[in-house]
Amino acid sequence: MREPAACAVDQHRTKEARRSTGPTLALLVLAKAPEAGRVKTRLCPPLTFAEAADLAAAALLDTLGAVHAVRGGRVVVALAGGLSAAARAAELAVELRGVATRHQRGPDLGHRIAAAHGDVAGLLPGRPVLQLGMDTPQVEPGLLTEAAGPLRRGTADAVLGPAADGGWWALGLRDPRAAVAIAGVPTSRDDTGERTAHALRAAGLRVDLLPELTDVDTAADAVVVARLAPRTRFAATVAGLPALYADPSPPVRSARC
Repeated sequence: MREPAACAVDQHRTKEARRSTGPTLALLVLAKAPEAGRVKTRLCPPLTFAEAADLAAAALLDTLGAVHAVRGGRVVVALAGGLSAAARAAELAVELRGVATRHQRGPDLGHRIAAAHGDVAGLLPGRPVLQLGMDTPQVEPGLLTEAAGPLRRGTADAVLGPAADGGWWALGLRDPRAAVAIAGVPTSRDDTGERTAHALRAAGLRVDLLPELTDVDTAADAVVVARLAPRTRFAATVAGLPALYADPSPPVRSARC
């Protein structure tokens, strides 16, 4: 029989091993359930509401696949709406199995973002968070890992990924509770990204900027992103929607996070 002291040492080592292999990063996905008529309506026309919802579902599935593949990360989803009437509901249910999912809450997008980060702080105390939406299906695990690097190393308090339309595609924080600093930043503007960076710095945070990406707001955006990520579900779905390529209207930019 082993001595009690030896057993205690083994138990301590086991606990330490579990801590060392636990999540070191929260990956927060802010998403809308892809229901027809509720998502990507600016793609209609040229798409129908059902086609736009299916494209949104493909983008969300690609995003979930990317965040799941980030080593040392734990995925948290802040969801608006329910999946019962969503496009690709069965596929999404599989991807979300075992994922901590919280309902979005707040009067506007800024406050919903802050609330979602607050939820992460409660779920994974002491862990940094990297948040993205469902409009950049071209993201890859390597890019997300690099984006989180300054947060994990402690060389930055926040990271912000600017979007080509003036918004932003990713927000990372060493302390998720610091998201309250951007709750009042107006969204859907061509200076949303600039305003967000200013609010973070005004709160005393050290901010690193990430590579700029195109997020999908228009038919032209969808075609560009599909070409950038040809092996994604998103690209395969775009390939089956010839109306996107035939859309004669010029892209109308809006700042989305």
